[in-house]
This record gives sequence, C-alpha cells and structure tokens, in this order.
Amino acid sequence: MAKRVNEIIIFVFVALFSKAIGAKPYWRTRWPIDRVSTECLTWQLAVEANNVRGWRIVPAHCLSHIEAYMTGGQYEQDVDYIVEQIESYVSELVVGEDGMDAWILDIDDTCLSNVIYYKKKKYGCEPYDPMAFKAWAMKGECPAIPGVLGLFSKLVKNGFKVFLITGRDEETLAPSTIANLHDQGFIGYERLTF
Repeated sequence: MAKRVNEIIIFVFVALFSKAIGAKPYWRTRWPIDRVSTECLTWQLAVEANNVRGWRIVPAHCLSHIEAYMTGGQYEQDVDYIVEQIESYVSELVVGEDGMDAWILDIDDTCLSNVIYYKKKKYGCEPYDPMAFKAWAMKGECPAIPGVLGLFSKLVKNGFKVFLITGRDEETLAPSTIANLHDQGFIGYERLTF
C-alpha cells in the first residue's frame, strides 16, 4: 500500500510539474510587451547581423524605435563598448618596426556621424537620396563619433598606420571631406581612399 501511495504522489508531482512547464515557458515574460518595439528590435538586430538583405528603408512603424536608439544614448553606449573591446585588443599588440601594422577605418558612420542628415530623412524611413546626401557631405559639418576619434588618436599615437576609406565621390567631395576630417581631429592618417 505504501508503495502505491508513493507512486501516486510521484505521478501527481510529475503531472503538475509537466503542466507548469507547459503552461508558462521560461522564456516568456510576465509583463505586457509592446509588439511594435520588439518587432523593431528584432528587425534592427537582423539588419546589424546582415541577415536582412536588400532592405532599402526602415519600416515606417520603427521610426520612433530607431530615433530613440540613435538619439537616446544607446547608440553611443554601443559604440563605446565596441571601442573598449578594440582598445583592449590593441593594448596587447606590439607594433613592429617594419611599418606594416595598420588599421582601416570607414569614414561615414564610423569616423564621422551622418545622424543629422538621417534625422531629416526620418532615420532611414525615407529612401536614400544620393543628391541630398552629397549636398549634406559638401557642407563638411559631419561631427566626429567621439569614441572612434579617441580610438583613431590612440592608434596613430601607438605607431599604427591608419587608412581611411569612403564610398564618397572623390571629384566632388574630396575637399569638403578632408577639411571635415581635419576639423574634427582626424589628423595623421596614412591615406584617404575614395
């Protein structure tokens, strides 16, 4: 009889435990979730991981999400975290005497921020306009991304050759781009390639 009671207790325990796990998976939260926010966060992650190909505009319902990300401090925090990781790696390197130690940095949205331009374009919810971007870049008013400027300065100071690259048109944008880089503190790079 005692054996039968133990079996029943175990059966009831297993049944309740199984039902509890089946009813509330561990990965679900207990508070309401804003479906649009999570959908936009998922879209952003997929784009950053290059799992979304050929997208031309940010989904319109994600405008407030992208704006908050770009202007609310999270973007700067993400950049600073990545720069810290790079600087940690760089601190372990010994620059050789052969002059072959180099870093390559992109200009647009790596060294210089175009967030002011993109704000006017609803942070990518409007299609890219090459003529409007060219007019923006010709002003030479792109602010430096502070964390990347700091990284650039450390690389140059530590003896690395730093090459800058951009997809900008050399014929029309070289003078304003070079002046913009210098005005923002990007001085001492090895070469700028358009």
